[in-house]
Amino acid sequence: MDSITQAALGASLAGAVAGKTLGRSALLIGAALGTLPDLDVVIDYGTAVANFTQHRGFSHSLFILFPLSFLIACALNRWRPVLSYRRWLAVTALILLTHPLLDAFTTYGTQLFWPFGPPIAISSIFIIDPLYTLPLLAGILAFLFRGPDTRAVMAGLVLSTLYLGWSVTAQQIISDRVQPALAQEGLQDAPRMVQPMPFNTVLWRVTVMGEGRRVEIVTGFLDGDRPVTLESFPRDPQLAEVAATLAEGRRLEWFTNGFLHYERANGRLTATDIRLGIPGAHPFTFVLATDNGDGLKPLPSSRTERPAVAGELLGVLWNRMTGSAEVLCLASLTLPPPGEGCT
Repeated sequence: MDSITQAALGASLAGAVAGKTLGRSALLIGAALGTLPDLDVVIDYGTAVANFTQHRGFSHSLFILFPLSFLIACALNRWRPVLSYRRWLAVTALILLTHPLLDAFTTYGTQLFWPFGPPIAISSIFIIDPLYTLPLLAGILAFLFRGPDTRAVMAGLVLSTLYLGWSVTAQQIISDRVQPALAQEGLQDAPRMVQPMPFNTVLWRVTVMGEGRRVEIVTGFLDGDRPVTLESFPRDPQLAEVAATLAEGRRLEWFTNGFLHYERANGRLTATDIRLGIPGAHPFTFVLATDNGDGLKPLPSSRTERPAVAGELLGVLWNRMTGSAEVLCLASLTLPPPGEGCT
């Protein structure tokens, strides 16, 4: 999740566990601990793919954060012995461990068990979701203005947790909804990713990796009984095989679970993470190699410039989310006239 949300979660947990004793300072300590795992972004691993795939790595590993919480609790207990070591340990362990657990509900991927196993990405909540964050912020503000009353922060934690549970339930409902349409296309067993569109859990995006095409579906809870619209994008499996000959190509495949779009044009091979953002506005595209006609020449990967997002995109998403528009064409990020589909 975004840094504001992680700081708010940390502050809320600290306020709930130690707010009556530490007062408002508990919120500052909790917010600082809540952002600690994300400090790995300052580390340069040498290439764009390495920086991308190492983020949420060791600093988000339960195997690292759990023992680290004992050390931090010891230091905090010496600094502020007003809390017992056990209470400090409860504060630090709760905050440090819930940070990566919450991140695992997003699409990016969190290496909870680093250095073992692949990243975990439940993909049930967008990286920024106001309906998750606002209850936490409301509880924190109430704590600040009303004094060390933990009921407000506890209420915020309960509401945000219930919302997170709703996101998993909604994800399963959407997955079941699109199953008949995918079965008609022979894609019922193809790799599938179901995730919310930005900032909400009402409108969802389903990405399915077919043999020679990728299918995208946008559907939501306000669509009524309207049939889902399938939008196809070309896919060249042979380029995936070419990329698999490159170390950083294999690393990307592992990190994204194969949800990548490859292109070989203008003398270079690129790979785009299609999980993040939306078509036309995917933020992570990497140059893996050059091709001057004599075959691929691997390069230390670089990241292309992030595509600009049109200002009217929020309005487009709102119209589609509320159901006032029946179809959102991802290829063009436009809303076709009523009764028309995507070309």
